[in-house]
Amino acid sequence: MAISVGNTPSDISALLRTSPQAYVSLGDLLDPTKPDNRDLLIQTYGDQGITGFLELTGAVKSAGTADEVQYWEEGRLHRTFTTDGAGLAAAAAGAIADLEYDNALTAAPARLNDVLLTEGGQRLVVVGIDEAGTELEVRALDNGAITGEATTGVPVIIIGNIYAQGTAQPDSFYDTDVVRRTNPFFITKETFSVNGSQATNIGWIDVGNGDYRWYVKGEMDTRKRFMNQREMMMLLSETADTLGTATALDTGVTTGSEGYFSAVEDRGINVSGSFSSFADIDLIILELDRQGAPMEYAMYVDRQTSLDLDDMIAAGIATSVTAGLPGQFGAFQNNADMAVQLGFKSFTRGGYTFHKHDWKLLNDPTLLGAWNSTGGGVYKGAMVPLTQVADAKTGVKAPALEMNYKAANGYSRELEHWVTGGGVLGYKTDDTDTARFHYRSEVNLITRAANKHVVLTA
Repeated sequence: MAISVGNTPSDISALLRTSPQAYVSLGDLLDPTKPDNRDLLIQTYGDQGITGFLELTGAVKSAGTADEVQYWEEGRLHRTFTTDGAGLAAAAAGAIADLEYDNALTAAPARLNDVLLTEGGQRLVVVGIDEAGTELEVRALDNGAITGEATTGVPVIIIGNIYAQGTAQPDSFYDTDVVRRTNPFFITKETFSVNGSQATNIGWIDVGNGDYRWYVKGEMDTRKRFMNQREMMMLLSETADTLGTATALDTGVTTGSEGYFSAVEDRGINVSGSFSSFADIDLIILELDRQGAPMEYAMYVDRQTSLDLDDMIAAGIATSVTAGLPGQFGAFQNNADMAVQLGFKSFTRGGYTFHKHDWKLLNDPTLLGAWNSTGGGVYKGAMVPLTQVADAKTGVKAPALEMNYKAANGYSRELEHWVTGGGVLGYKTDDTDTARFHYRSEVNLITRAANKHVVLTA
């Protein structure tokens, strides 16, 4: 199958301006015949707004009062460590064997009398610790022989401990594992200008509500583009020790800000390839179980992945796989019609509910869909848990995604908008014959429990 599209791409360099457009010449207006004008502005590419993903997936807006947001995530309750070097040595019945652990650890990962479970199903009790090296001395819990397990990098589980009668309490304990995370705010800006003459010119096109002033269209597009780009920055931004220099950024060096995809790529579930059968979904479900994930997810995907999922679901119906889900729309007030109205298609598998929705961000050829025609592109979608996450430090529950903006004492930097000019449109701040529209936001996005989120890549 081959598809060609007869669209001539815009010359982006011709659209990038540093000053307002010049006057329309009188010669351009002299025409003895009045044109048969149609004043409707056609939306050739439909609604090009992409905002809404964060709101629909539970992101809330919260005022920030520092240069970064800190939040807390609890670690695993139980303990494991990995083997290294020679792994577990073999030993005769009743004998002691060496178990080598990860050399990167700064101390022994287990205590005396801790009981371990190996990949081979052997139960071992720790009877000694080689403080000078990276080995535990272990004996079989049943006092039998120990089979060597030479594989390295394999988890060993601490399942408990065992003590003899009359012995003292442990002399050490496992502390609570809480991770402090931070994410700086980032500042994004935009501007648009119109000179006084253009602000009073009446054009051929109705740009909305009977207004024929063309600059109004330019200002509306600038605002929409700014909102789109602000959302993309929250999704795609990254952190770094330093980003740029004072010569490249007016504000000097910046550490950036962690976006959604960056957070999930670093701490979450990353899945590559296409969906061809429910076996692919099953692999994701098994990992979700390992991460203690909730049972309901929103899947935002590009068009090709959406079609693949439709084919997968259709094939599943033929084999008695549940689809449709009437009465199981917890994220939509248990209202199937509401989910349909929002464009979601839902299915269940293994007790999990998945609500599928096409993501315009991944389909637009001027955004992340720019490589669709070549079969390329990085991202195919994301799976966001539809649940609230409890903060490990405070116990307060909040959505899995949270958009924050700077604000204090009634002053908010969520979306600042102001106009400057030399009398044009009534704005008198300087001596230029222009009106200059300014937009600014200082925001960030917090991805809580990123281990429960899924990013789909090519």
